[in-house]
Amino acid sequence: MQRKARVEDVLSIQKLINDYAKADKMLPRSLNEIYENIRDYTIIEVGGKIIACTALHVLWEDLAEIKSLAVDELETKQGYGSSLVQLCLKEAQELGVKKVFALTYIPEFFVKRFGFKEVEKDKLPRKVWSECIRCVKFPDCKEVPVVIEIATTNKHK
Repeated sequence: MQRKARVEDVLSIQKLINDYAKADKMLPRSLNEIYENIRDYTIIEVGGKIIACTALHVLWEDLAEIKSLAVDELETKQGYGSSLVQLCLKEAQELGVKKVFALTYIPEFFVKRFGFKEVEKDKLPRKVWSECIRCVKFPDCKEVPVVIEIATTNKHK
């Protein structure tokens, strides 16, 4: 079952994310950061266990980030990650966001499956990097920025 995360999900979300971080496949997230951004998160739950998560974080009127995409390693190759990315793109479209990006160690996942384009880091607004300054890997992070422009359903503009 796919649903918006709740506060009782935070420990499971952090474990999923930080298991990847320990393997140097993702950046870690603190409990505080997840709690503060809980409304951004969507999870997939199977048999009462959270097996996948991601977050869509809106940064500005025309820009949002897909963050913390993680799938339990025993549940990979089932389409859960793709389902969550599609949900984020749909949500961004419904919100009227025109551009979605991700910072990832696996750019081919976003490029091949969804049509994101790799971009140079300096093509993203400086606001994007405010979180990076606090990161343990700054300034030597190897994440690759990928971006997709989406058609919006916002009829008020």
